[in-house]
Amino acid sequence: MSRDFFKRWLPDSLWSGIRFAFKFTLAGIVFMWLVFWYISGAPVGAVKFFFTYFVASHFYMDPVSKASLFEGTLDGMIDSLGEPHSQYLNEKEYNDIYMQTSGSYSGVGIVLGQDKEGIMKVATAIEGQPAAEAGIKSGDIIVEIDGVNTSTLSMEEASKMIRGEEGTTVVLTVMRDNEIKDYTITRKQITLPTVKGKMLEDHIGYIRISQFAEPTGPDFAKTYKELKDQGMTKLVLDLRDNPGGLLTTAQEVANYILPAGPIVTIQDRSGQVESYDSEGLEPAIPMVVLINQGSASASEIIAGAVQDEKVGTIVGINSYGKGTVQTILGVPGNEGIKITIAKYHTPNDRVIDGIGIKPDVEVELPDNAKSESDDTQLQKALEILKTK
Repeated sequence: MSRDFFKRWLPDSLWSGIRFAFKFTLAGIVFMWLVFWYISGAPVGAVKFFFTYFVASHFYMDPVSKASLFEGTLDGMIDSLGEPHSQYLNEKEYNDIYMQTSGSYSGVGIVLGQDKEGIMKVATAIEGQPAAEAGIKSGDIIVEIDGVNTSTLSMEEASKMIRGEEGTTVVLTVMRDNEIKDYTITRKQITLPTVKGKMLEDHIGYIRISQFAEPTGPDFAKTYKELKDQGMTKLVLDLRDNPGGLLTTAQEVANYILPAGPIVTIQDRSGQVESYDSEGLEPAIPMVVLINQGSASASEIIAGAVQDEKVGTIVGINSYGKGTVQTILGVPGNEGIKITIAKYHTPNDRVIDGIGIKPDVEVELPDNAKSESDDTQLQKALEILKTK
């Protein structure tokens, strides 16, 4: 059937409209095909995507929403990087992560981690929070969350299950020393006073940082100055079970305890190097930094810089070994992407990702330690400082 046949029976304006619509649709199909070819690296990328979408939406045993399939596509894209600290953040997760860095969120007060075999562990049980008060400890292996085996969960899914509305409970099944135990923990709104300080004997000040959140820098400066006014001439900086936080906050803390100069350098995929420097606001005083397996990220930046600059002694056990830097990019719809952008290097160009900071003086903490006198790591710190 020729084009003349259609032109004979259709008005010219309608025929022109049909031709335009056909060309426009064809161009759209070609453009989409090229886009999927570029993204997937294969000419059949579009076919694979839409066939998978069709099968999932029409053959799965239960009805499934288009929104959940689309979100799963975005999640899977980031998960395919195979890096546990990168994730696509839905609206709730996006808001939660900003609440954490602001020092307030609803949960049980733990930070999750994974070892090289992918086993989920408690990287940090934050002191004074529900999980720690229930008996959860850093290093515990999380076997189940509310009866769901963690081997079937991603880090993000596990975090989502552990957090929840204030007053609700979550059951964590953990393994410690080959013994398995259930802990029923009540969630609460966790507002973290991230800095605590006090004077000890012999003019030794003690400052504990539980997390590097937004208020931590000013709070540390205030506490440091108050202890100096009380006669502090030596310092114990306790970073045990501190999961890290904001790099800029670590820099603010470093201003008071490290000499002027780089505390860490960040090298991205292109090889570009960015340095974060201490301003050296205070003269150096004898210092011991306490770390353990729950000390991660920004905590390791501080400990690594103190060790490299030889301005203090690191006491405790090997730290967690999270030597990567993440940034959060906003996505339309109040969602976001947390993506690992670089590894960081200590002042002496050490990369500690997966390795951690090895203490100068290794001291284990007994499981039954309940007071300062039982705290073998703190006692070793005081012993060292008394000789300074």
